[in-house]
Amino acid sequence: MTDRAARELVTPQRLREFFAPRSIALVGASDNSGWARFIVASCATAGFAGPLTAVHPRAKGAFGLPVVPSLRDLPEPADLAFILAPPQAVEGVLDDMGAAGIANAVVLASGYREVGEAGRALEDALLDRAIANGVTILGPNCLGFVNAHRRSAPYALALPPPLIAGPVGVALQSGALASVVLAFAKAHAIGMSLLTSMGNETMMKTADVLDYLVEDEATRVICLFLEEIGDPARFARAAERADRAGKPIVALKAGSSQAGQQAALAHTGSVAGDDAVVGAVLRQLNVIRVTSLEELLTTGAALGYNRWPRGRRMGVLTLSGGSCDIIADAAAAQGVAIPDFSAETEAAIGAHLPPFAAAHNPLDVTAFGTLANLSARKGPLTAVDHALDIAVQDPNLDFVLFSGVVLPEARPPDEEVARTLETRVDWLARRMGSAPIPVIPVGSTCVNVSDYGRELLTRRGLNILGGLDLGMRALGHTLRWLENRGGVRAAPARPAPPSRAWPAGPWSEASWSEASWSEAPWSEAPWSEMGARRLLAEAGVPVVPGGLAGSADEAVEIARKVGLPAALKVCSAQITHKSDIGGVVLALGSEAEVRAGYEKVRAAGLAVPEASVDGVLVTPMRTGGAELLAGVTVDPAFGPMLAVGLGGIWVEVLNDTSLRLLPVDAAEVRRMLGELRGLPLLLGARGARPANLDAVAEAIAGLGEVALSLNSALDGALRALEVNPLWVNGDQVEALDVLVVTEPGTEQAQ
Repeated sequence: MTDRAARELVTPQRLREFFAPRSIALVGASDNSGWARFIVASCATAGFAGPLTAVHPRAKGAFGLPVVPSLRDLPEPADLAFILAPPQAVEGVLDDMGAAGIANAVVLASGYREVGEAGRALEDALLDRAIANGVTILGPNCLGFVNAHRRSAPYALALPPPLIAGPVGVALQSGALASVVLAFAKAHAIGMSLLTSMGNETMMKTADVLDYLVEDEATRVICLFLEEIGDPARFARAAERADRAGKPIVALKAGSSQAGQQAALAHTGSVAGDDAVVGAVLRQLNVIRVTSLEELLTTGAALGYNRWPRGRRMGVLTLSGGSCDIIADAAAAQGVAIPDFSAETEAAIGAHLPPFAAAHNPLDVTAFGTLANLSARKGPLTAVDHALDIAVQDPNLDFVLFSGVVLPEARPPDEEVARTLETRVDWLARRMGSAPIPVIPVGSTCVNVSDYGRELLTRRGLNILGGLDLGMRALGHTLRWLENRGGVRAAPARPAPPSRAWPAGPWSEASWSEASWSEAPWSEAPWSEMGARRLLAEAGVPVVPGGLAGSADEAVEIARKVGLPAALKVCSAQITHKSDIGGVVLALGSEAEVRAGYEKVRAAGLAVPEASVDGVLVTPMRTGGAELLAGVTVDPAFGPMLAVGLGGIWVEVLNDTSLRLLPVDAAEVRRMLGELRGLPLLLGARGARPANLDAVAEAIAGLGEVALSLNSALDGALRALEVNPLWVNGDQVEALDVLVVTEPGTEQAQ
C-alpha cells in the first residue's frame, strides 16, 4: 500500500510540477544558514523570477528575503519547500506542508538510512508522513536540482555562471558531484535541461526521474551517475520506455571494483551489486556505460547536440596530419570505417588545397592551406570549410567528423577578424543544419572553452566535442546505441509460483507422471544429478544418454545400450567434486573395465562420511568438439542471469563469458556466442568441425526457460542451474554434467 501511494506522488505529471516551481520556501533559512546562502545565490544565477521566502520560527532576517515563522503563515502556498531543518524536525514540517497545501519538498538533512538501522527507521517514518500529507519528496540527504529551461535552481551548492540551457538531462546519486558536473558542462558549453541530485531516493527514485525526462520535450539525452540500481525492474521498464522514445541513456555506474563497491556502501548505505551482472544488464537495456564523468558528459553532448549517423562510414576533416593519425587509430578501435572519398569529392576538394596536399580521407588541409585562404581575403571560409561543404555530398559517407574550428581565448580585438570568425561560425551552423549527412564538430584536446567561445557556440546551438579521444569514444557509443535501438524488452513480471502444477514452459504437465512428481526433488538442496538430468530432458534440452546403475551388472547393461567407451561417475547429492575423491572414471573401453570402474567410483562415494550414494551414472564417452558452460545463477538484485562461455577449465582461465538477464530467446543467445573471444573454436578453428550455432542457441535458450520456470515453481529458491560442459560437435549438442542448487547455504550437486 505504501509503495502504491508513493508511486502516485512521483508520476511524470507530478514531477513536471515539482521540477518547475514558480515560488520556493526555504524552511530553516536564516542569515546564519550557509545552505540557504547557496540556494539564494543559485536562484539568482539561474535568473529565478519567482518569490523566495524564508521560513524560521525565530529568525528576523535571511539574506534580505521575507521571513515567516511557519509554512502555515505564507500568504499563498509555495510550489516547493526546501527543507533545511534537522532530521528530528522534518516530519513536523511535512505536517505544516499538508496543512498549507504545499505539494513538493526537497529534504536536505542526512542521518537516515546511510547511518544504519536507526536511520532507516527514521527514513521509513519520513516516507509515511510525506504520503499522509500528499507531499512529493526528493531526498533526504539531497542538495536539490537545477532546471535550466525554467530558470529554477533550488540547489544548495555554488552554481557556476552562466547557466546554459540545453538538451542533456542529468540525474546523480551523489550530491557533491553535481557541482563538478556543472563546472565541466560550463567549461565545454554543454547545456542541460535538468540536473538533479537524488539523495537517498526515499520516495522519488532514479527510475521516476527517468520517466519524467523521457516525457520532457527539452531533454534529448539522459545522463546518470549511479551508485546502485535500487529497483531493477522499474529501472528496466523506464529504460525500455526511453529506448522506445528514442532517448539515449548514458550511465556512469560506480562499484566496478571491490573498493568501489565498499565506497558506495559507505556513502549511501546502498549495495553496488556484482559489476559483471550490472554491466550485462545495462547492455541488455541499451544503456551506454561509460567510465568517467568526462566521458559521460561528452557522450551526452554528442547525442544531444548532433544529428545521429545512419552508418559507420566516416569522413574526417582536420587541420593536422597528426590529428588524422589519432582519429584513424581511435576509429579502428571503435569499429568505424574511414572509406575513400569518391573521385568527384577528391577533385573538388583538391581545388582548395596546396599542391603538396592530398585530398584523401582522412583529410589534412594543412596549416598552409588554411593560412593561404585567409590571407587571400577570399571571405570567411577556409580550406577545411570548403572541404566540408563538398564532403557532405559524398555518397561514400554516413557522417563527417569535423576538426576544423579553433576557438580563441577572447574576442579578437580586430573588429574585422572578429566579424569574419562569427560569420564563419554562422555558416558552419547553417551548413550543419542543411547537410544531407550529420556533421559532428570535435576539438583536438579536452580544453575548456573560453567565455567568448561559449557564447559563439551556445547562441547557435552548437557544441564541439572535447578532444579526439573522448570524441571518438562518444561516437562509438552513439553508433552502438543506434544499432541496438528498438531491441530493449524489460523482463516481464514473474508469475506467482503454483501450488502443485509445473509452471508453463516448453513441456506439458502430462509429461510428468504422478510418480515423477512425488519423486521430484522440490525441496532437496542440492539435487542429485539424475534429478537434474531428468529436469532438462523433460524440457527438451538435449542431455547425453545414460542411466543410473545400482550394480556392476547394471552398469555393463547400460554401457551396452549407450555404447563404449563409457564414462562413469558416482551419483550423490552430497558429493560436490566427484573427481577429487576418485568418483569419476573415463574412457572405459570394455565390459571388464566398466565393472572395475563401477566398483571404484561406488567405493569412493561410500567412503565419504554422511554421503548418500544413489548409484553410478553411466554415459557414453564424448571426445572431440568443443565444450561450453551454460549456467543460470540468481542475482539478489536482478534475478536469474544466464552465463555462456567456454566450458571446463577455460571458464576460469580465460574469463571469457557473456551474461544476460533472463528471459532470452535463441537469437539473443546467438549474440552472446558472438561476444566470446573463443568463438573461433566453435566456428571450426584449425580444421575442427564447425558447431551448429543455431542448435547450440536453442539448447541454451531452453536451459534459460527451465531455470525461470523452476525458480517460479520454487518461489525464488533456485540458486543455480548449470551445464558444464555443454558438449558441441557439429550438429550434436549435449549436456554432459548438470548442476542444480535450490537452497542457500547448501552443498552443490554435480
